[in-house]
Amino acid sequence: MESSINIDGLFEKTSDYLENRVELLKLQAVDSSSELVSSISSKLILAVIVIFFLVLLNIGLAIWIGDTLGKMFYGFFIMAAFYLLIGLIFYAFRDKWLKEPIGNYIVRHLLK
Repeated sequence: MESSINIDGLFEKTSDYLENRVELLKLQAVDSSSELVSSISSKLILAVIVIFFLVLLNIGLAIWIGDTLGKMFYGFFIMAAFYLLIGLIFYAFRDKWLKEPIGNYIVRHLLK
């Protein structure tokens, strides 16, 4: 009779342990996810601000170059060619410069 009570107690403690362990894993997943989302959100907001700055700067540079060359559209063509060149370079190195660092960043934050 006493051994069945010990076994029942053991099963109950094991069940409680497993429930607590599952709850802990859920909380850790929520913590990692919320940290990742907040980090990405803050970086996204900063990126939007930088993009607005760069767009306005590029419009100003295009107008200035066009004014210097005598025709406004020359400045915009030169800026477009510059960004085409930058885009081709990024395309060629996209895995090394973008895919790997972003993937590593996400994994690092999820495993933290």
